[in-house]
Amino acid sequence: MLSNILTFTDFLKKNMPNLLTTITDKDLRVIADKIIGNIRITPEEGLFLYKNADLPLLGLLAGIVRRRHNGNLAYFNRNFHIEPTNKCIYNCRFCSYHKPEGDPESWEYSHEEMLEIVKRFDNKAVTEVHIVGGVHPSYDLHYWGSLIKKIKEYRPALHIKAFSAIELDHMISLAGCSIEEGLNLLKGYGLDSIPGGGAEIFDEELRKRICDEKSSSELWLRIHETAHRLGIPSNATMLYGHIETYAHRIDHMERLRILQDKTHGFNAFIPLKYKKSNNSMSYLGEVNIIEDLRNYAVSRIYLDNFPHIKAYWPMNGKECAQMSLSFGTDDMDGTIDDTTRIYSMAGSGEGNPAMSSDEISVLIRQSGLIPVERDSLYNPVISL
Repeated sequence: MLSNILTFTDFLKKNMPNLLTTITDKDLRVIADKIIGNIRITPEEGLFLYKNADLPLLGLLAGIVRRRHNGNLAYFNRNFHIEPTNKCIYNCRFCSYHKPEGDPESWEYSHEEMLEIVKRFDNKAVTEVHIVGGVHPSYDLHYWGSLIKKIKEYRPALHIKAFSAIELDHMISLAGCSIEEGLNLLKGYGLDSIPGGGAEIFDEELRKRICDEKSSSELWLRIHETAHRLGIPSNATMLYGHIETYAHRIDHMERLRILQDKTHGFNAFIPLKYKKSNNSMSYLGEVNIIEDLRNYAVSRIYLDNFPHIKAYWPMNGKECAQMSLSFGTDDMDGTIDDTTRIYSMAGSGEGNPAMSSDEISVLIRQSGLIPVERDSLYNPVISL
């Protein structure tokens, strides 16, 4: 770990003397000194980095923060997804997943069909099932809780990470419970952790423009705070690359950073890229890979109290996910085994997302890092 008294100039002189001559902005040097000294940057400084720091410098600084948290380790797990339905009470403008009742591309799995998905992984060393889908109009928390219970009874050691805050809001409301009561009931059924979906972008005015029907940013944060208080860890996400500005991104991460200071319940932050296919915002196009890497790097720097930054490779592709390891990320998600359609329906290049643990390990090693298989709470399973 770098000494807190080491300045940015000293660091560059020692490690990257050629880069030193390109950093002429005094304000940038001050921010870089703070990052190297493990001093929290302000929202204004985060915005300054987005607007003014070159990509090589961001990669350097994000790498310092990543090593502070995780050394030279990069994580992955053996997981699979269940997507119970793409029928949804909401119709968010950016969503390519939602299909109305009767659409030939809509689906709704029964409990038995979802258990069959679980049984496909008999005798496979998976450790986690990730359950997220549309917000079904009819099913309350007891319907979904009984699904969790059946999975736990069939495979007790399987970690169940299930239901975005948006799904939780609806299923708990249908059951007539408070958020705390509902989460406690789901925990009793066997819920182990909560994914980070549904956060989108927290700015209320922007949220009205892209997902005005969806649960509020305040409610998303309250659900995760309540889960943390009950001993249910979670992840956090941010949808980027649509009509938001850098200021919106910093505002989003600032709200997450404040909650993490309070609860320490978030395991990982996952930037999710807007994909343009088959939705009503397609005219926007997509940001390029330079912007993807810039966003990963600033996320790693800004969210100094998040232990992990995840590159969700089915979204941006294997190559981008690998490159992101040099821009602050330390987690490649998991093997997935062709069990998710959310991003393939939006035009992701990873149309049939699946990687073996060996393939992920190779990508990590090629980046100069050490691959570590983890469980859902980042405990090492085996180093490869």
